[in-house]
Amino acid sequence: MVAEHTSADASPNSRTGTVEQDSEEHFIRLLDVFNPMKNRLNWLLLAIPLTLYFDYVTHSLQMAFMFSMLAIAPLAFLMGKATEEIALRTGEAVGGLLNATFGNAVEMIIAGMALYAASQNPALVDTMVTVTQASLIGSILGNLLLVLGLAMLYGGIKHSEQTFANQTGQMNGVLLVLAMVALIVPSAFHHGGGTSDAVLNLSYATAFILLFIYGCSLLFQLKTHVDEFASEGGHGGHEHPELKIRDAWILLLSATALVGWMAHVLVHSLESTVEAWHLPELFIGVILVPFFGNAAEHFTAVIVAGKDKMDLSIAIAIGSSVQIALFVAPVMVLLGWALGVPLSLEFGILETAAAFGSVLIVSSILADGRTNWLEGVMALACYAILAMAFFYA
Repeated sequence: MVAEHTSADASPNSRTGTVEQDSEEHFIRLLDVFNPMKNRLNWLLLAIPLTLYFDYVTHSLQMAFMFSMLAIAPLAFLMGKATEEIALRTGEAVGGLLNATFGNAVEMIIAGMALYAASQNPALVDTMVTVTQASLIGSILGNLLLVLGLAMLYGGIKHSEQTFANQTGQMNGVLLVLAMVALIVPSAFHHGGGTSDAVLNLSYATAFILLFIYGCSLLFQLKTHVDEFASEGGHGGHEHPELKIRDAWILLLSATALVGWMAHVLVHSLESTVEAWHLPELFIGVILVPFFGNAAEHFTAVIVAGKDKMDLSIAIAIGSSVQIALFVAPVMVLLGWALGVPLSLEFGILETAAAFGSVLIVSSILADGRTNWLEGVMALACYAILAMAFFYA
């Protein structure tokens, strides 16, 4: 009887101790997400209070602009981390939808804030439309040339030659060419005599078609032909969640809210910074804003390339460009329509030529299913040439 009582009494205590130990482990893992020793990008979280100080205390808009850009980089990493944690628990279909939605949330938030600012102040319409279009093109260029170039260079230094499966690269390449057609046609239509209103109507119709194509591509990868892309997923069945689902959602929503706040500061201080620093709007939109907004993706793609996981690195870089071209850009066009801001798919000649050229170059580099460090240098050289062109534009 004594033994039975002892056993019965010990069981609840044991369960309580296990629960407390699990809670403590989860709390430690949550803290590790913010630990700069685990991820050096977290040091840039210090830019958040600095942004608030310069914006609300000293009213130094140029410093607020700079630190808000810096703060977006670690927040984008935290959003990506939270999305991955949630996707590990929800399965491929919901996980793919989450990644599609939040994978480029930073670009969507920044562009959305710019369009909202334009809708509230008609004097800002031209500037904000230019910056919005430039940031979208800049994200495509950054992912295709800068991210992929760095990944091929870093991976090529560690491994003389790297191979990858062609399936994802080929399909995403075709999707990107389709997106480039959607950018070229409105410009050609306008130069052929089409009115501005007609170009806007064409852009709205094209935006719906691009969203339909993107939805079909998700269905293709996540449902009907999931086996062909199983090896491309970064997760698979070998990873286990590190955070509680509640903590992951809190992290995602909090980081998204902070990104929105930083994007508001960035957009609010943009025009003043352009005048004070004498930087072209195109250079800020195409080079600076996407660079910091995509810093987390840059870091991840390069690191996995160094581990000889070129499939995953290419999936991150090209997949992100496809999301921008087929999902984010048309959503922003339709949002501009709803807000009364004339945002069309008729980008400038330089932006359109740069995007088309980058797609052509990357498609040529990846055609043989192999990469090396020299191809990475060529991609980076192309990006440098385009960056100088936008600087002197």
